Amino acid sequence: MAHSRTRPLLAATVATAAALALAGCAETLARYGEAGNVAESEGWGSSVQNNIDYQNGTKVYVMNLAERFAREVPDTVTFDFNSARLDAAAKAALDEQARFMRRFPEARFRVYGHTDLVGSDAYNKRLGLRRARAVVAYLASRGVSTSRLQAVVSYGETRPVINTQDRERRNRRTVTEVSGFVTDAPLVLNGKYAEIIAREYVASAKEAGPGSQGQAILTTGGG
Repeated sequence: MAHSRTRPLLAATVATAAALALAGCAETLARYGEAGNVAESEGWGSSVQNNIDYQNGTKVYVMNLAERFAREVPDTVTFDFNSARLDAAAKAALDEQARFMRRFPEARFRVYGHTDLVGSDAYNKRLGLRRARAVVAYLASRGVSTSRLQAVVSYGETRPVINTQDRERRNRRTVTEVSGFVTDAPLVLNGKYAEIIAREYVASAKEAGPGSQGQAILTTGGG
């Protein structure tokens, strides 16, 4: 008798489990498609690419170099009102940027142009782009390949340093940033960031002159 009462209960349990499994399969199919399809949502591709970039050294290289550029080089130059002309102070800052860029031919850079809040948004966007292009042209004149430089974005008046409607020189600026790496740079693609650092140390030792190479390498080392 006990077995006869158990059979209907067991059958109901199995039926319920089967229904839940089918519902789960239907939901999975609707969400991800048939087996073998690549998920088109939830950032799967970007996450994998992010992991690849970290594994081969690309991501770390760009991040480290960007931090170093911002720390060692003046990344901002300012302009007169309604002007894209580079004055002496701007050229001096860009000379330092160019020297840094020549030391790291693997890296690409972007120049962002900004304005103050005086004038129309459309005009200021054009003015910001003129300023960015003026910086790119000057860097190119200092030996940096234009293939590594982009004046691709003008923020116009939308990102002021000082929030004022008046004329403000600190808002009339360009900002240069590390944007990535040259796609055919073998050192970066192979993840050999240490080789880039070693190359820089050797170059600095040669610049120091005969008899100082050992000292240069020892004093510039670090973890």
